[in-house]
Amino acid sequence: MCELFAMSSRSPTSVGFSLERLTRRGGAEGPHRDGWGVAFYAGPDALLLREPSAASESDLVKFIEQHGPPTQRVISHIRLASFGERALHNTQPFVRELGGRAHVFAHNGDLPDLLGKVPLRHSRFRPIGETDSEVAFCKLLDGLAPLWDEAGGGVPDLAKRLQTVADFAAQTRELGSANFIYSDGDVLWVHAHRRTEPDKEMVLPGMFVLTRSCEEATPDLSGSGVTLSPVAQALTLVASVPLTDESWEVLAEGEILAIRDGEIVERRIGR
Repeated sequence: MCELFAMSSRSPTSVGFSLERLTRRGGAEGPHRDGWGVAFYAGPDALLLREPSAASESDLVKFIEQHGPPTQRVISHIRLASFGERALHNTQPFVRELGGRAHVFAHNGDLPDLLGKVPLRHSRFRPIGETDSEVAFCKLLDGLAPLWDEAGGGVPDLAKRLQTVADFAAQTRELGSANFIYSDGDVLWVHAHRRTEPDKEMVLPGMFVLTRSCEEATPDLSGSGVTLSPVAQALTLVASVPLTDESWEVLAEGEILAIRDGEIVERRIGR
């Protein structure tokens, strides 16, 4: 079973403690030794770093912990392989371009019926590797592409995107465990389902969320002729398991969140 982590914030922030806790599970405190990846967004683009090896033993992960770029949106994944060899092309998150933006996707679960049974031969989006997760991502983008094409370089209506993501999530839940985190460069989308345990039993809950909000003190520079507006920070963290001792909220089975600039702007359960 893989592990997911994502963050959305109003102001650029560095990911330190939460990512460190997640990567410790990637081999040191858990069985997830088959790869890791993290995507840091910068506007519509994303810096993607991945390795097909244990995160807990990675010098690159240690470098990221100390020198990771400030960002408003980050998606991370550590892998316990179920489909596909231990290789870079099977390592999440996956990224594709759509509408002039980097779209990033990470999945936690097993969807064996997608492999070899979903027609992607003439699809606009094709998998590079052999995982069910990447096929699911291509299928999601196929459904979203008409909205982005119609937007003509803009951002499609949030309600239309939510409906498309919800329809995809409902279809995917019928095939197996389908927790996923996805960003289109505007919104961080989260879908909670069930976790697959080592004995292959699917159990609840599949995802947790933690929100924080605070007002930061602003220096008074009025004497110099400069006025600074108050800086408000909002932060939402999403993870497969709680990463701190705080009260993380359990997401319901089939619940979908749309998170923008650190705040949950839409949420829906089921279709």
